[in-house]
Order: sequence, then structure tokens, then C-alpha cells
Amino acid sequence: MNSLRRVLVSPSLNTPIRFTSTASNDGTTKPKTGILMLNMGGPRNSGEVKEFLTNLFADRDIIRLPVQDKLGPWIAKRRTPSIIEKYNEIGGGSPIFDWTTKQGNLMCARLDELCPESAPHKAYVGFRYARPLTETALEEMENDGVEHVVAFSQYPQYSCTTSGSSMKAIYRYYEQNYPLKTPGPRGPDGVTWSVIDRWPTHPLLIKTFAQNILRELENFPENVRSKVVLLFSAHSVPQYVMNRGDPYPSEMGATVQLVMQELGWCNPYRLVWQSKVGPLPWLEPGTEPTIKAMVKKGQKNLMLIPIAFVNDHIETLHELDIEYAQDIGKEVGAERIGRCAAPNCDPTFIECLADIVSTHLKSGETVKPQMLMTCPMCTEESCKDAKMWWAKATGYLDQQQKAAKAVSS
Repeated sequence: MNSLRRVLVSPSLNTPIRFTSTASNDGTTKPKTGILMLNMGGPRNSGEVKEFLTNLFADRDIIRLPVQDKLGPWIAKRRTPSIIEKYNEIGGGSPIFDWTTKQGNLMCARLDELCPESAPHKAYVGFRYARPLTETALEEMENDGVEHVVAFSQYPQYSCTTSGSSMKAIYRYYEQNYPLKTPGPRGPDGVTWSVIDRWPTHPLLIKTFAQNILRELENFPENVRSKVVLLFSAHSVPQYVMNRGDPYPSEMGATVQLVMQELGWCNPYRLVWQSKVGPLPWLEPGTEPTIKAMVKKGQKNLMLIPIAFVNDHIETLHELDIEYAQDIGKEVGAERIGRCAAPNCDPTFIECLADIVSTHLKSGETVKPQMLMTCPMCTEESCKDAKMWWAKATGYLDQQQKAAKAVSS
């Protein structure tokens, strides 16, 4: 088997990082472990925008509308032209597929070195609303004959509207297409499953953001550098989701606190929320009104930090860079609004992804109890059904029943 070598040189390191893949040159090597990279996704060109918006407005986990099956497609159709214009301003489409593919390939190359016992590893991109959809990735893994699947959420902080929605999509795929088949230890084909549903406090995630913040601070004049207000901007979610007990705000806060600790609390900071859709209350304060309020108070040097995003897409390239840093900044008279780089393929971040998965695989743990618990005030039967399905698919339920029998005997 031939080895393929990739070399990354980190600007913060003196030596290159070498990643070796066990995939053969002809691409025929059967992957043993599939890493399913789950994310929201984005249209790669203008022709995919309407489909992306239609899928987004159909998902009741993130947006709830009256007569959603009719109102959702109507809203998607009306918004399509304006959203196409925004994508045209950033190159014609979202780069999230390219970034996720590169991240997955580099991660798997590193995993082949760290975990030879579970190699070869192959990354599969599974988007919730854009191509390739999660369902397509599941079919591809089945065709490849993967022996073990790691469902790896690319949202570091868990929410029922993001990671939870992707986990539900996997559950629905098997319920609709294979109603008598449960993946995992109970399944007939021997494929096993495990889940990485959140990682908001991983040291290398924290280090990646801290390094990128320090680099961006260097772009501010030295006399104002220590006064730059760091605005950690995360994707907002509806308030009614938080009222159910969703852990998203607390996990986001944990990430922010650790980044600031890594930075030695060097600058003033706030956690703000972007990308609100519709008239219902969402998490506040919003990023845009916060910028306006800060500048009005005389704090005219700000940095936007995409703390919820692991790669660039429309929320960073257009919303943060153009709408906020450029347009709003000019409107309110800001001196400078910078934007911290997203992790993308930063070598520290690639090592972060590889470490998360390798630690997970070596631990033998298939799922954490936190992922299987519904929110305290949740009344959705579909949530309970999905959680129970995952408890079976990962073997967690069997393990608990076996432990209970051992205690009683």
C-alpha cells in the first residue's frame, strides 16, 4: 500500500507537520473507519441556493412556522434572489464544502498515524441543508463497506437546532429506509457506531482561536491594541429553544471564557449573537446592535470572532466581513473593525480534530450520556425517539442493561 504525504507549515511553528494517509494512489483502499463530518452546509453555486433555503425553512428543529410545509417554501423562494446576490459578493457560492473536505482529509491522514488499528480512515461530508446531504453520505459509507462510523459534529458547541438536528436526520434516514434495521451492535451487518456530539473546551480549539486573535490584534495600531473590544459572535438561536433547556449558551460561554483565559484576559470582551431570522425573539444582544452601541460609546476599535464556526462561509465572509465590519462600521464611524480568522485548515486546528477523534476511538466510548438526555422542558416525541435510537445504535443501552444485570446477580 502506497503512502500519500501532506505537509503543512504553521506560521507559529518552525517545523512542518507531516500527515500520512494510508489510502492507495488509485483510491481503491476500503476504509475501515468512516468519520461523518456533520454541519449545516451551504450552496456551492447559485443553482443550489433555493434548495438550500427550502431545506433550511423546512427544519422545525431550527425554525418553527405556521403551516410550515407551505410557508417555508414560500419564504425560501422569496429570499432566494437576495441570498444569491450575497453569495455572488463572496465568489458565487459557499466555500464550506471545500473547507470541510480539506479538514476531513488532513484529519484522516493524521488519524492513520495516530490510530493504525482503526485505519484506513475516511472523512465523509454530511450537510443538513446543502449537498452533499447527510443521507447521501450515509449511502456512500454503506457502499464503501465502512466497519465503524463516527458521527462527528462540526459544531463545537451543542444545540438541538444544529448538532441535534443532524443526529435526528441520521435517525430518520434509517427509520424511513430501514425500519427493521438498527445500526450498531444490534444490526445484522456488523457496522458499529459512535458519536462525538460536542467539544467546546478542547485545548487545541481554544489555542487556535487565541492564536488567531493575537494575529489579528497585530493589525491594530499599537496605541489602541489593548483597548480593542473582542466581540465573540456566535450564531443565534430562537429563545424558545433556550427556554427548553438547550445547553448551547452555556457551552458557548465556556469556550469564550477559556479563550480569554488563554489570552490572559488581555482585552475587554463580550459574547454576542448573529444571523437572527424571523420576528420571534432570539438570543441577544445581537452583533449588529452591539457594534452600533459600542461605537456610540466611543469604543471604535472592535474585533469580530466567529467563535461558533470552524470554517469560512457566508456568515463569516459576508455577514461579518461585509455587512458588519465594512457597511455598519462605515455607517457608525468605527475606526477599525477587524475579524479574527476562522480555524479552516490551521495546523493547530487539524491537530485538534485528529486528537478529538483519536482520543474518542482509543477510549472505546461510543456516546456520552449528555447526548442521550433530552432538554428538561422538551415535549417533542421525536427528540425522545431519536435519543433512544442512538442509545441502541451506539450500544449504550445494551451496556447499561448488562451492567444492571451484573449488579442484580
